[in-house]
Amino acid sequence: MEILRTPDQRFADLTDYPYAAHYTEVKTHDGADLRIHHIDEGPKDAPILLCMHGQPVWSYVYTKMIPHLVAAGIRVIAPDLPGYGKSDKPAAREDYSYQRQVDWMNQWLVKNQLKNLSFFGQDWGGLIGLRMIADHGERFDRVAIGNTGLPYNPNVSASAIERINAFRADPKKISLFSMMKQMRKMNGFEPDSGIDLFAYWQKYTWETADVPAGLIASSMIERRNRLSMALELTLDTLGLNSISPFTTPITRAFEAPYPSAAYKMAVRAMPSQVPTIPDRSLQAQRQAWEFFETFEKPFLCVGSGNDRVTNGFEKVWLKKVPGCRDQAHCNIGGGHFLQWSKAQTLSQILSDFILQK
Repeated sequence: MEILRTPDQRFADLTDYPYAAHYTEVKTHDGADLRIHHIDEGPKDAPILLCMHGQPVWSYVYTKMIPHLVAAGIRVIAPDLPGYGKSDKPAAREDYSYQRQVDWMNQWLVKNQLKNLSFFGQDWGGLIGLRMIADHGERFDRVAIGNTGLPYNPNVSASAIERINAFRADPKKISLFSMMKQMRKMNGFEPDSGIDLFAYWQKYTWETADVPAGLIASSMIERRNRLSMALELTLDTLGLNSISPFTTPITRAFEAPYPSAAYKMAVRAMPSQVPTIPDRSLQAQRQAWEFFETFEKPFLCVGSGNDRVTNGFEKVWLKKVPGCRDQAHCNIGGGHFLQWSKAQTLSQILSDFILQK
């Protein structure tokens, strides 16, 4: 397996990310060494909150929450998933699968001897983190999730599967803006529409050689008009992003891990690994759900309630997971990346949950 490593200087000019880097080496399926980065802030004897990020961002998305959490007396550990942030980046799209991400992060968890954990995961941080909890439940004391889930869809109709596969195979390319237009039509994974609309995101990322990860993150975090985004994308395509007046600090921060398109294989591959239709992760997802259906430790759903991709994510958890009983579940606004847009509010909710105030 070819593995790429982002040069440290790519992160030199980041604002509000003064955290010391910690690295752990795990083994890939073919015996290669894969280095995973994490930050570790707060008192070493304090309750630990493991914060896991989604896609296409990295641990920088928690930088606004960390000061609030540490001030509350919580130790924050936030890893970068392989392929993101300061972690190593396998170079081929085929290197990435849902199961491999779970396997790599399970190794990271065990090698760091982490236990008595509280957990918060969003987006892919939830998909992967929830599987880690199912595999190592003894290491976790409580769980909180936001704008995420554990997709398990064994009963998708044959016609829907055929429709999705045909759409993915269609040679017609999808632009960034046409993809975003379709995604704005989502209202969670509603029957007969959710998987079709999400397929635009999967197809766009799979087929786009240089996915503008920073611009996409920026569009979901800060107010952007279409013209400024189009101009930023054009200059980026021309290799002029470093001098572009349209590129924002947030774009730069979330583009920093990727010196070139070659480093973006996780960004391209992982959306297609979301099991919206039955795939090779089906059995593992079923086993994880069997675990959570008997999970009695505290389990909190705190989402935005206005994220088109994950609206209503909490319903299945409240129905199926015993640990959800008597918890202060809530929606707080903030869109998809609520840990950025609602950093103080979310930090307070999680602090109260962990410290039982």
